[in-house]
Amino acid sequence: MTTKNIHEANLAEVKKISENAAEFIVRPLYYGYGNTLGNSFRRVLLSSVKGAAITAFSIEGSTHEFAAIPGIREDVVDIMLNLKNIRFKVHTDNPVELDLEIKGANQSSEKDGEKRVVAGDIKLPAEVEIANPNQVICHIDDPKFVLKMHFVVETGRGYLTIERSAEERVHSDMIAIDAVFTPVLRVRYKVENTRVGQDTNLQQLNLTIETDGTITPEDAFEEAAAILVNQFTALAGKTRLESTPAPGTTEEEDDAGLAMPIEELDLSARTANALINNDIKTIRDLVMLSENDLKDLKGFGSKALDEVKEKLTELNI
Repeated sequence: MTTKNIHEANLAEVKKISENAAEFIVRPLYYGYGNTLGNSFRRVLLSSVKGAAITAFSIEGSTHEFAAIPGIREDVVDIMLNLKNIRFKVHTDNPVELDLEIKGANQSSEKDGEKRVVAGDIKLPAEVEIANPNQVICHIDDPKFVLKMHFVVETGRGYLTIERSAEERVHSDMIAIDAVFTPVLRVRYKVENTRVGQDTNLQQLNLTIETDGTITPEDAFEEAAAILVNQFTALAGKTRLESTPAPGTTEEEDDAGLAMPIEELDLSARTANALINNDIKTIRDLVMLSENDLKDLKGFGSKALDEVKEKLTELNI
């Protein structure tokens, strides 16, 4: 069974917002598929991307989560909440056990005589990294007190309830903790109308992903896409659709020439600036527009149009 009614999605651009955030622009899309893809990506990114978290811990001198520990400002519940905010990157699928041992501060070395205990104080094996080492665990207010903690870190997807965590504990004498494995903090998307030539019945998806630093937004995007592909491929059975390129794209678009910046076309400064000011930055952006589209650009006159046509003809485009 084949059909050519619905074309392929095309990842047109990735805009880096910060080290842990990026915007993915997918265009042009078959009408209605902006929300279809956006909602699917958002759900998978927030629930199914693999991550790691503490699932159980123990504190020497404490037997349950409602205890107060002499020598520590926080109670066990407060410490538990802080532990849930530590972001781990684990390079193994097996549970990893970690230790922390630290003594209270000298009265003259710390503010108010308290020792600030952070995630970076945890002893780590080679297969474990912490993305936020400054995350506070607790404060020791007795200079003679020695804090000893033990943790179990596991990898998983989505959310692990405290009931399941308790049932699956590596050590039954440890305090179970509900775990949020997902390394994706926020996902938002916006759908816009777009056009290719005379075809105006198309959409563009702007998908913004922010992670916790244990995975890049690009890797999270690709993992979510792979999960969706695997799920739908299993349901599709033997039915396959013939691949149909998106409007305005051809196999030749992979050529390096179409990625050439507008500045390298040797256009006049006035024409080049008019294109750049209208967010046309590469030859690929330029050839996706029809002659009428170019005429509608702000600050782009007939002389500029003739100059562009002449230059594209020289390049056999």
